[in-house]
Amino acid sequence: MRLSISTFISGLLFGGGLTVSQMVNPNKVMSFLDIFGDWDPSLAFVMGGALIVTFIGYRLVLKRERPLFEDGFRLPTRTDIDPPLLIGAGLFGVGWGLAGLCPGPALASATFGGINAYIFLGTMIMTILLYRIVKQKT
Repeated sequence: MRLSISTFISGLLFGGGLTVSQMVNPNKVMSFLDIFGDWDPSLAFVMGGALIVTFIGYRLVLKRERPLFEDGFRLPTRTDIDPPLLIGAGLFGVGWGLAGLCPGPALASATFGGINAYIFLGTMIMTILLYRIVKQKT
């Protein structure tokens, strides 16, 4: 991936949005996921807003011949649902429910400290490396 000013600005906007919306706060996320307890539905508005922006944004951007800062679009070509996809989605959901963090918010929350974010990121990186080692051997 080519690093550029646009990549940096996109990352800052994404991290800022996660921080403002409190997606980096595991307690806020856990309250959102606790639908049978002390449920806090406010993150549903964050996710709904993200879906609306993405829905409109993709339609506008994909009308262009090419992206502003790249030679072409790199869109996924696979459409099948296979076991690795289901297992990965399940593990993501379980991890999000147990830790109250997922990769993007964990990275954003690491910028202002907190041992839990560092533990999450360390575990995530070790898991990615382990997966790559196992995948190479098969």
